[in-house]
Amino acid sequence: MDETLIDNVGKDSTLQSQQLKELYESLIELREKVETQQRDVAKLREENAQLKRENAQLKRLPLFVAVVIEKLPDGEVYLRQQGNNQEYITQVSDDLYPLLKAGSKVAVNNALSIIKVIGTTYDARVRVMELETSPSATFEQVGGLKEEIEEVREAVEYPITRPEVYARLGVEPPKGILLYGPPGTGKTLIAKAVAHNASATFIRMSGSELVHKFIGEGAQLVRELFELARERAPSIVFIDEIDAVGSTRTHDGTSGSAEVQRTLMQLLAEMDGFDNRGDIRIMAATNRPDMLDPALLRPGRFDRIIEIPFPDAGSRTEILKIHTRNLSLGDIRLPSIVSRTEGATGAELEAICREAGMIAVRESATAIEEEHFDAAIRKVRHEMPEQDVRMYL
Repeated sequence: MDETLIDNVGKDSTLQSQQLKELYESLIELREKVETQQRDVAKLREENAQLKRENAQLKRLPLFVAVVIEKLPDGEVYLRQQGNNQEYITQVSDDLYPLLKAGSKVAVNNALSIIKVIGTTYDARVRVMELETSPSATFEQVGGLKEEIEEVREAVEYPITRPEVYARLGVEPPKGILLYGPPGTGKTLIAKAVAHNASATFIRMSGSELVHKFIGEGAQLVRELFELARERAPSIVFIDEIDAVGSTRTHDGTSGSAEVQRTLMQLLAEMDGFDNRGDIRIMAATNRPDMLDPALLRPGRFDRIIEIPFPDAGSRTEILKIHTRNLSLGDIRLPSIVSRTEGATGAELEAICREAGMIAVRESATAIEEEHFDAAIRKVRHEMPEQDVRMYL
């Protein structure tokens, strides 16, 4: 009897343990399901919130950009809306009015009320223009052109670095200078070197970047360019290939020509607005000075017009010394190379040195010899070898 009772008790304990184990496993499974459902609920809530934000964004009215022309008394401002150039006066709230100043950009709604202050922003095409603070180029990288460089420094560098000299003598420095000459003679390099010596911000742009399709777009770009120059002063604005926008005005009646002329007139107005002794200097370069409008060339805009000519024999020697400074040279007769490069520009001489090095690399030479330079000159200047010339005679 006692043994039967003990067996029954043991069976009951085993059954209870098995039931407890099954219940525990069920509990774990249910807990995992609850956690999965909680994650799904959190994900759905996040998606719902995102959809609500997107819906609210779609319902919100668009804002237009305007520029503050003048602050008026009694909380009013005089605005010009960008795009259509519509001008109007509107009332501003007391918290926004102190933040505004002439030239500030603001966002306005359909009722032309100011919603928020954007601040000073620039067109993306202005921001991507090459902009360097004190470029690394120096006059040691320019061969020859000593007189031309001195004239440039007198007009651009010294008014920034030594303004007291001009003030003491009562001299007004040239407002702008124009460099003209064949391509590759070093006009851009001179401009960068001047900016380096003056520790000025160098803003470089091409004249073709100012030519645009829509009315007023090029003029707006010119305004923002010079606003950027004022903000980053001391600065040097260098307009390369200025003949693209500054060519002589014609009356052909096309809308494209009219837009180019509007851009040119805005450029002329901006140049007139600068003080000769200010911290902003204007430089330009062109290969075709004969195409430029007389209004650009008159005194008071480009006061100095400097020719950057083909380098002579002495200048070519200096340029070759600069570009061969770090090369491993063999038995090189520099006067022979100079005599064979009559009429070559500085850019061509640099290309000849580079090509001579590449030919030496191709031959796995230990040094760059004169025959490498001979082959480089023929390749860069498109000269035929003597045997090929005899074949055509």
